[in-house]
Amino acid sequence: MKAKQYGFGIIGAGIISDIHARAINAIENAKLVGVFSINKNKSQAWAYKNNCTSYDSLDEMVNNPEIDIVCICTPSGIHFEPAIKCIEAGKHCVIEKPLEVTLEKCDRIIEASDRAGVKTAVIFPSRFYEASKQVKKAIDENRFGNMVLGDAYVKWSRSEAYYNSAAWRGTWELDGGGALMNQGIHSVDLLQWYMGRVESVQAMSANVKHKGIEVEDTVVSTLKFANGALGTIECSTAVFPGTFKRVEIMGTSGTAILEESSLIKWQFEKEASEDETILKNMSTGNLSHGGVSNPADISFAGHQRQLEDMILSIETGKKPLIDAIDGRKSVEIVLAIYESCRTGRRVALPGL
Repeated sequence: MKAKQYGFGIIGAGIISDIHARAINAIENAKLVGVFSINKNKSQAWAYKNNCTSYDSLDEMVNNPEIDIVCICTPSGIHFEPAIKCIEAGKHCVIEKPLEVTLEKCDRIIEASDRAGVKTAVIFPSRFYEASKQVKKAIDENRFGNMVLGDAYVKWSRSEAYYNSAAWRGTWELDGGGALMNQGIHSVDLLQWYMGRVESVQAMSANVKHKGIEVEDTVVSTLKFANGALGTIECSTAVFPGTFKRVEIMGTSGTAILEESSLIKWQFEKEASEDETILKNMSTGNLSHGGVSNPADISFAGHQRQLEDMILSIETGKKPLIDAIDGRKSVEIVLAIYESCRTGRRVALPGL
């Protein structure tokens, strides 16, 4: 029997939509059906380039029975309305990070998905790298012992042209924040996946270079995790020339350091037979330059694996690896850090 072909629609026709298109085209049982953008000329040009249909309205897209899954690639603060429309039309949704820029909108997307009985996932491709999965496996096997430190460093470069390229960039309303909400949130997601619930944060932010934007281009935060471990986040788009994002996980019995999609340290008190092979196979060959200084310079491999995970979720009835509930967690942490930056106080996150 021939495998079902899953039809994909894309909302938005910007840089990240191209990554989604490449990921969809790489999946054997997936097909890119069409695109919708409020900019009709942009939508038509994108559709021509990607050999698919340009829809004149979102209603026209969601009413097409050939489309099973919609990828929402609009600016961060414009995820809510298209997500609700797609969900209520019975379409499964893959939403680019962050899920939304307020917890209220995140919660309403989650509730709508539950009511409609559809799957909703949030794009965090870093979780799908083999090195990232090895770290999670070692944590689940308690190889780190008691967790001590969980740290994330995202020190990137963005030009003035980047922020000037679209009116929504660098705004509270539509970008939801600056370096942390837009660039650093991938590492925030990894940290909470590895370390568990964040209990409290204390933070400071600054705008060092990009004076024309409303939001921060640099932020530093300390974190206390519910398991007793501590951590830090350092994030910037103001540094030259920028470096790969880095996540360090350290416990009483082991240490792992991820640099983009590579493991650069993998050492445990109790060695396992596969440790040397894991480090050898995963210590080189980053899949891309990670968007360090160019937001388009990223691999579609993580997106492909995440879209494949969504298809598997639909076929098996299991939840996607990163569903909307998971996607909400990183938004909550980022918003708590921003509150601490505004007030100068430690901010506690509610226990769930």
